[in-house]
Amino acid sequence: MNLLDSLGSLRSLTAGPWIYPVVATSILLDVFLPVLPSGFLVITAATAAASATAATPDVPSLLPLLLCAATASVLGDFLAYRLALRGSARLDRTIARSRRLSMAQERLGTALTRGGGLLVVLARFAPAGRSVVSLGAGTAKRRVEEFLPWSALAGVTWASYSVGLGWLGGQWLGATWFSAGVSTLALFLAGGLAAYLIRRPAAAPAPAS
Repeated sequence: MNLLDSLGSLRSLTAGPWIYPVVATSILLDVFLPVLPSGFLVITAATAAASATAATPDVPSLLPLLLCAATASVLGDFLAYRLALRGSARLDRTIARSRRLSMAQERLGTALTRGGGLLVVLARFAPAGRSVVSLGAGTAKRRVEEFLPWSALAGVTWASYSVGLGWLGGQWLGATWFSAGVSTLALFLAGGLAAYLIRRPAAAPAPAS
């Protein structure tokens, strides 16, 4: 497949206004189903947007794509938070049985109480971190004003990074599947770094003199 064929295939996948509801739905639901390729969809649409010209009005536009991705991210987080906040005995038992989830919930509560909600932003990039944080915040009965502002910041940061990766990749490597793949790899690397930072134990307090 030559460069022009690859470019045409990428455009054909993302052409038309339907790409926005598809991207939004994927992001909205992947808080419950982290296997959904929401990040890849955002990057692919942004990569196609990098090829926009007056002769290609059907490719996605960056600003609507960014607003769509950020809004869907925050709405998905809030939906998961509200469902967990209303109480679910089954969810509580699941978290109680999982040492990892219990520790994540405890650490989240401490971080939010101390104003360290940047954990929410980091978790947005980590694999399944969004799910753990949103459901954990609700189960731990955190107040909405403690969680939602950080969720909004996380959604905007993740959407901006994903759209930016796709657009820059399209500018540098062309609006091709190879470019979308490289940008997606960069998103995965960011997720791996975020997961490492989240798992890293906090520094022990210095002994009193």
